[in-house]
Amino acid sequence: MDQKKEKQSGKHKKDSKTSYHVDGKQNSDTYQGFQSKDPIVAITLPEKKSHGLEAGAHGLEIEHPTSFLETLMHLFKGNVGSGMFAMGDAFKNAGLIFAPIVTLFLGVVCVHSQHLLLRASQEMMRRTQCDLAPDYAETVELTFSTGPQSMRRFAPTMRRLCNLFLCITQLGFCCVYFVFISDNVEQVANHFDVKLSNKYWMMIALVPILLSALIRNLKYLTPLSMAANCCMISGIIITFYFTSSGLPHPRERDYVASPALMPLYFGTAIFAFEGIGLVLPLRNEMRKPDKFGTPLGVLNIGMSIVTVLLICIGFMSYLKYGDDIKGSVTLNFEKDGNQMLARIVIIIISCGVLLGYALQFYIPISIMWPAITEKFGPFKWPVVGELCFRTICVLLTFTLAELIPFLESFISLVGAVSSTALALIFPPILELVIISQAQTKDSHRWIILKNAFIIIVGLLGFATGTYASIGQIMQKYQDQKDE
Repeated sequence: MDQKKEKQSGKHKKDSKTSYHVDGKQNSDTYQGFQSKDPIVAITLPEKKSHGLEAGAHGLEIEHPTSFLETLMHLFKGNVGSGMFAMGDAFKNAGLIFAPIVTLFLGVVCVHSQHLLLRASQEMMRRTQCDLAPDYAETVELTFSTGPQSMRRFAPTMRRLCNLFLCITQLGFCCVYFVFISDNVEQVANHFDVKLSNKYWMMIALVPILLSALIRNLKYLTPLSMAANCCMISGIIITFYFTSSGLPHPRERDYVASPALMPLYFGTAIFAFEGIGLVLPLRNEMRKPDKFGTPLGVLNIGMSIVTVLLICIGFMSYLKYGDDIKGSVTLNFEKDGNQMLARIVIIIISCGVLLGYALQFYIPISIMWPAITEKFGPFKWPVVGELCFRTICVLLTFTLAELIPFLESFISLVGAVSSTALALIFPPILELVIISQAQTKDSHRWIILKNAFIIIVGLLGFATGTYASIGQIMQKYQDQKDE
């Protein structure tokens, strides 16, 4: 066995692949009772950078490790963007009383799913003798490959499907960022008699966005993330200032909205919890990754703050502006008395969203570029090739944003189509596959029921949210033609 491992290790150095091996030992305390049916299961995955493991694990070191605070800032920025300022529109589609309850429920479920993903990744590291920490898609493939014999043939397909949803989600966020920035800047520019449509403002925003997207290392995104957080925190504070004055009586708002609007709420709310794709990359880049998923770790602290902010901003925004609420509450500020402050906060938040583009863009590039390098490489000038590929992807998000310039509908569509799959469907499936080989199945009945419930919620939200969002987009195009 040792000689075989040494040979496989030598192959890893030669071929620059990541090899995972599973022995027949009983698994650790996270999922008790698993026992592999095969003595060795080997999977070869694409090359990737040396992400961080627990101190000294496999003798690997992180090239540019991030601290607890830096990781918390990345997580906060990854979840605080255009979705947070769209929560007023989400609350309009659910109701003043019903929306906070459902948002809290979705927040708990999303954080729980993030923990399921984290635990599954750690389980694969313990179950396999891997030399690098698996990312989201690799965790999915390893889970199926080491699961029941009947599921193993689906492992490559599930990995590709997960990567597809990750890329759609993150690039969808980037598209929404273009629309968000252009809509807000257009409103401010109109007051200074600069009459340009949002399409032209997208072109102007393309230049700084492209420059930030060419940064290739997560560590070097920390200054941008810090600046974006400062902008977003300032924007949130001023948003509370605008929404807390002159509030009408709650009776003037719908406590529970029409059921036909609920799918639009669901898509926007899931979009707002937009950080599950960052969970494993952020943990793997930490100097002390064991501090990420603890009760007082980065994940729980960061997501608790995010959930409270989403509920508060959504509630106050809808209570203040009612059915007049826009796809971003910042677009309503001009109606209030202090127009200069309104314009300042719009610019601040737009800058924060712009600076956050590169962090959302990091995930799909880290998925697609290694795959392209493996298939078509090696390239003579790999850095130049990656920069060109990044430029093409930025232009793709810009083009899609130009084609669908309806902010609230775009947000709901992205949330329903892709965020739902990553946040509510894949993680519980992973846990079900892992426990399917447990020796004591009776103790896992509640886990099966819990995960089945989460998956059903995700599938319903996916189907109804996608249908409602596409219908709303088509209706808006029709309205434009009629005008």
